[in-house]
Amino acid sequence: MPILGSIIKRAIELRSKMPAIFQTRDAARTQKKELKKLLKKAGSTAFGEHYDFPGILKSKDPVGAFQKKVPIHDYNDIFKDWWYRTLNGEPYVCWPGRVKYFALSSGTSGASSKHIPVTGAMLRAIKKTSVKQIFSLARYKFPKTFYEKGILMLGGSTHLQYNGTYFEGDLSGITTKNIPFWFQHFYKPGKRISKERDWPTKLDEIVAKAKDWDIGVIVGVPAWWQILLEKIIDHYQLKNIHEIWPNLSIFVHGGVSFGPYVRGFEKLLGKPLTYIETYLASEGFIAFQSRPDTNGMQLSLDNGLFFEFIPFNSDNFDQQGNINPNPETLTISEAEEGKDYALLLSSCAGAWRYLIGDVIRFTDLERNEIVITGRTKHFLNLCGEHMSVENMNMAIKMAEDQLNIEIREFTVAGVKHGSMFAHKWFIGTDSNVKASDIKVKIDENLKVLNDDYRVERIEAIKDVIVCVLPARVFYNWLRMKGKEGAQNKFPRVIKDELLEEWEEYVGRFE
Repeated sequence: MPILGSIIKRAIELRSKMPAIFQTRDAARTQKKELKKLLKKAGSTAFGEHYDFPGILKSKDPVGAFQKKVPIHDYNDIFKDWWYRTLNGEPYVCWPGRVKYFALSSGTSGASSKHIPVTGAMLRAIKKTSVKQIFSLARYKFPKTFYEKGILMLGGSTHLQYNGTYFEGDLSGITTKNIPFWFQHFYKPGKRISKERDWPTKLDEIVAKAKDWDIGVIVGVPAWWQILLEKIIDHYQLKNIHEIWPNLSIFVHGGVSFGPYVRGFEKLLGKPLTYIETYLASEGFIAFQSRPDTNGMQLSLDNGLFFEFIPFNSDNFDQQGNINPNPETLTISEAEEGKDYALLLSSCAGAWRYLIGDVIRFTDLERNEIVITGRTKHFLNLCGEHMSVENMNMAIKMAEDQLNIEIREFTVAGVKHGSMFAHKWFIGTDSNVKASDIKVKIDENLKVLNDDYRVERIEAIKDVIVCVLPARVFYNWLRMKGKEGAQNKFPRVIKDELLEEWEEYVGRFE
């Protein structure tokens, strides 16, 4: 229906001309207002009474009083003290009312699932930010016909598990189950397929229906989308995915850096796509890419989230990525561009000064834009090399280009090497390449990307070990762990007991 595309495009263009849609002119004032709204709403909860939210609101400096009175929590702290009560059906614990949904999140392929509360207020906030992202499409100058095309979302099952007092499942399954009625016209794969819990079955059903859909946008984690596109191309004997979906124009991705996947992904295309990154975590819709020609994502400052930033350095975190006592904590008015910060958030789902585990960097403070540089516990710092996931991703991408290969997955471990240390890389690739060649390129690239690594390669990191494996080994491991599909991804740094399990597993393939 051409008229539908015209109406939607016109509505998006009109809304996009409103400055408040995309820019927060006074970020500090906006965040202070958001915190006061959260404190006022949660003042009658057990958490709010314990930490005297009404008293904080009466103070001359509510932000400072909040930071002084309320301690920083990681998941284990807030769960054992507060959230476990909401799992038992108790209302008004950290947020008004009873929590109906819990998102299951682990952060690694092996950790037991965390139960993150998802309140009605959070679902409304996620919808609001999603609509803002849709309005941002006006900046990309797509034709009217684009706005009539389907949006295929590759996520978790909407058939949630009911445990007597609450529903649990992947956040993508929870949000998809609650999509607004007007969006259902565009949404694929539809209600029946989206309920499927078995991941391989879901992929097969999408492949079977692919020929019937006119898809303009695909949404999901890069690794699983690459697998699905390969399945569709193979099933229909295509040269590329655009032979079946000629109007495919956008890939909305998140959860993991897209850089290492670009080379393999673009082999499946007949023409370029527009890539749009989102930062939708189990704890909330934190940021999204709101304009072309940037890799930064705009923080959602006025929609149920209050942010704090802990400088990610040795004063605030130990070598294992654990937070030290009394860390320096900044608000958005105190943050600086180009520095790494561990992200704290307080939310309309009852997270309070919650250490989400991600490390971010501001790329444009005027626009409140950030990039994700890693995880607090996914940095390698055995001896002062300070190697971030950002360094790892870039080193892999450079090696792909230099060796003309495709690396689909990787993970890195820090190991003892005599009295010193070594980095052990596990590389998932189906390209014909020698481990020794990959080793040389990764090592050379990291020396260029990271001065600390270059120094420690001489002093303390005595070797770089590379183990090349078929890519399927990584995906089979995820399947074995019950972490196949949806928002699950392989950890970029692997440690401790999980490393022992992984090495025993991959020993069968070496």
